[in-house]
Amino acid sequence: MASKPRTGGDEGDGQIATATKKKEQLKKPPLYRVLFHNDNYTTMEFVVEVLRTIFMKSESDAVAVMLSVHLNGVGVAGVYTREVAETKLSKTHALAREREYPLKLSMEPEEP
Repeated sequence: MASKPRTGGDEGDGQIATATKKKEQLKKPPLYRVLFHNDNYTTMEFVVEVLRTIFMKSESDAVAVMLSVHLNGVGVAGVYTREVAETKLSKTHALAREREYPLKLSMEPEEP
C-alpha cells in the first residue's frame, strides 16, 4: 500500500522544533590492573601461552611480562574494566588448574 506524500498543510509552518537536552557526563568505568605473581612451579612457557591466548599479547610483549614476573615477583598483564579483568582471571585460573599449575593472579584498581 502506497502512502500519500505529506503536504504540510496541517503541520504548521513546516519548521521542526527540537528540544535541546543537557548532555549527561558519563563517567569512565574504573579500570583494574591484572597482576601475575611469581611461583616456583608454573613454567615460563605456560605464562607466555596464557598471556598470548587469554590476554592477546604479542610474543614479545608476553615474554616481557613473563620476565617481569620472574625477575620482580609480579608483572602487569593489562588494564581492563572490572568485568573483563574478572573474566580473564577466571579463565586463567581455570586453565592453570586444568594443567595443575599453582599460578596466582590478582587485580587491583588502577590509579587515575
